[in-house]
Amino acid sequence: MDVRKEYESWCGNPLFNEMTRRELIAIKDNEMEIQDRFYKELEFGTGGLRGVIGAGTNRMNIYTVRRATQGLSNYIIREKGEKKGVAIAYDSRNYSPEFAREAALCLAANGICAYLFDSLRPTPVLSYAVRKLGCIAGIVVTASHNPPEYNGYKVYWEDGAQITAPKDQEIIGEVKKVRDYAQARTMELKEAEKMGLYRIIGKELDDCYLEELKKLVIHPEMIRNQQKQLKIVYTPLHGTGNLFVRRILKELGFEEVYVVPEQEKPDGNFPTVSYPNPEDSKAFSLALKLAKKVGADVVLATDPDADRLGIYGKNEESGKYEPFTGNMSGMIILEYILSQKKEKREFLKNEAVVTTIVSGKMAKAITDAYGVELKETLTGFKYIGEQMKFFEQSGSHHFLFGYEESYGCLLGTHARDKDAIVAAMALCEAAAYYLTKGMSLCQQMEHLYEKYGHYRENLCTITLKGMDGAEKIKGILETIRKNPPSCIGDFSVKRFRDYVAGVIKDLESRSEYPTSLPFSNVLYFELEDEAWCCIRPSGTEPKVKYYIGVKGSGSCDAAEKLAGLTAAVKVLISN
Repeated sequence: MDVRKEYESWCGNPLFNEMTRRELIAIKDNEMEIQDRFYKELEFGTGGLRGVIGAGTNRMNIYTVRRATQGLSNYIIREKGEKKGVAIAYDSRNYSPEFAREAALCLAANGICAYLFDSLRPTPVLSYAVRKLGCIAGIVVTASHNPPEYNGYKVYWEDGAQITAPKDQEIIGEVKKVRDYAQARTMELKEAEKMGLYRIIGKELDDCYLEELKKLVIHPEMIRNQQKQLKIVYTPLHGTGNLFVRRILKELGFEEVYVVPEQEKPDGNFPTVSYPNPEDSKAFSLALKLAKKVGADVVLATDPDADRLGIYGKNEESGKYEPFTGNMSGMIILEYILSQKKEKREFLKNEAVVTTIVSGKMAKAITDAYGVELKETLTGFKYIGEQMKFFEQSGSHHFLFGYEESYGCLLGTHARDKDAIVAAMALCEAAAYYLTKGMSLCQQMEHLYEKYGHYRENLCTITLKGMDGAEKIKGILETIRKNPPSCIGDFSVKRFRDYVAGVIKDLESRSEYPTSLPFSNVLYFELEDEAWCCIRPSGTEPKVKYYIGVKGSGSCDAAEKLAGLTAAVKVLISN
């Protein structure tokens, strides 16, 4: 791409509005900024778009959104699905309503009915809406937990899950065919409404969604008995979760729910946090302050599109609040579900739990203990959603629970993506239940370690921005792929999985066999003593991610092993 030529085209082309041209003219002397905005097209990846908001080909703006939607429209028409329509939701980020409306008008201009929510909604509600309305596809305008300058665009298919192979590549192909931004169609709102191609989704669908969640409650009577005992602090981090989390907790009977007032209202600038991510301890500062004031038992936070849930639990012995990783909160919910199903003798034949290869391994110990099958997928909840579709199509399994380490889980089959609202509901029910046993969530977590083993995990990232960064990330993976180590730190490698080649190399038997999972740029090392590590590029940010897991004989042993293996993997990546 000729960067300067493309930049000048945007500055002078009447296709682009006056605000866009003014923004670009203001950077005419900043070559580095021009280079970053125009050195490539904002890539429509396997999940959609994600990028910094602004003018340019490598930015999130109404023109890149239209281009992506035109490609999606062309694919829908190719698949003869235009009569089913597309559901669209958006979160609290800057320009989310505008991008959602532009997507809707582009669909309408292509003769495809757009069902747009009347205001911001959580991502799991969109996943539910796609199936409830019988749509061919869905769009969520969100950048999830990214910093405020980002926005994004995720595509779902008619099963309610994010697109996976081969549809992801086929849609990407259609988007790439839209080479000129003038090819992206649009139309006036009034005309689209008059033609019945622009329709608003109201509160009725919210009611249906929440009713589905209530069906998943195991002990409603116990909640009513404990409604005044369990104290909950919650923050939506200026996102979409506020009304939904508060409503489901209230309707189930929880009375002691305190919402962080400074973070209650939606705000795309996220003024009280630098990074609206419930994985980041800094995002909990105000919530923990409120928790100490009211004596809360549980502290909850959802990300802007309310598909991820972070929690802190009060340690009764120390009086301090302790963070739970996504693996830990997932295991609390999983053990609660399985133990109560066993107690009530409600197990169904062929029930299955689904997780990802980078998630904690305690799940295997728990599912083995209850005789439930555990299936692993590639990283990303879309692959868990895909397994749900396969189960439904074949009748081979009943989906029970899905989770991933990145603070996302799903109980039930109402949605096909991670759902922080149902996760908050399930965690609060579990917390109330264990309270009746005289236990806090922290004590229950310690009980799980003693029962199943001291599993510990870590996630580290290396950020490499810009065109050079993308090449460096590619080089890191290729270097390790071509020269896989036989040991990492103090741990010998038992098996090496290369998901690009689709093979597992067994270093003990010196044999090779297929991975049985889709091709992906992921390297995975199975180590001795149930340790492991995995290296992959981020699908949404300019980062290399490496995941580490160990099992120790006790808490201190696990911590030492985790620190040693983390340091060793860091050396491996930096060499």
